[in-house]
Amino acid sequence: MDALRDSGTEDAAARALGLDGAGDAEWRARCELAALYRLLAHFRMTDLIDTHISARVPGQADQFLINRYGVLFHEMRASDLVKVDDEGRALHTGVGAPPAQRVNKAGFTIHSAVHKARPDLHCVIHTHTTAGIAVAAQKGGLLPISQHAMKFYGKLGYHDYEGIALDLEERARLVAALGTHKAMILRNHGLLAAGVTVADAFHEIYFLERACQAQVAALAGGQELNLPSEAVRRRTAGQFGNDNASGIIDLAWQAALRLLEGDGYRS
Repeated sequence: MDALRDSGTEDAAARALGLDGAGDAEWRARCELAALYRLLAHFRMTDLIDTHISARVPGQADQFLINRYGVLFHEMRASDLVKVDDEGRALHTGVGAPPAQRVNKAGFTIHSAVHKARPDLHCVIHTHTTAGIAVAAQKGGLLPISQHAMKFYGKLGYHDYEGIALDLEERARLVAALGTHKAMILRNHGLLAAGVTVADAFHEIYFLERACQAQVAALAGGQELNLPSEAVRRRTAGQFGNDNASGIIDLAWQAALRLLEGDGYRS
């Protein structure tokens, strides 16, 4: 986390937001979330301005940070993030931000649902990638045909499409579909992944996206698919469950952050 803190412009931006002190937990969370936005841009998981990532404000169970509507992922800064509560009230618009309502309404519906219902999850990612949408449109959903896909075997929710997520009543159905999982396919829509940390959420969406890419490519090949046995699927899913304990998730996150060295996301 210390790699996410610099001095100079970063400290000035933190003061402008009313976040004094180099060790301020919210400022560090903002820097980490802005880095995640830029990493998703690096790995081409964006859809212009219409997807979103959020992170819970440290120490505030009912508040989270989300992108200011209209800022592209590759240009996201810590000061561009809007702080809202789970009722949609903006608590801070960010440096130079337009009015507080410039938060994607569908994004608020989806992210507030997860943050409110799952206090164990601190970061939520929603994407509209080509591969993610393609698998979301396939009746069979994610198939256990790759190592990446088997990470999610028995650990993936599915939510039926109801239209653009503007109705707050959909939140109950979203979280019911997610259940106890950390990842979900939104039918005919896209992907959702979450984590107990930003690093954990990044790990989930990276593997889910790669699994979808592999499935689209495999189906395009026109050959019969090889399906591992039920025992192998469950064993592989269990092996992935040990990634956090062995430090793989944090190791991968620190490696990914090196892709952003010199970027201005900390301002």
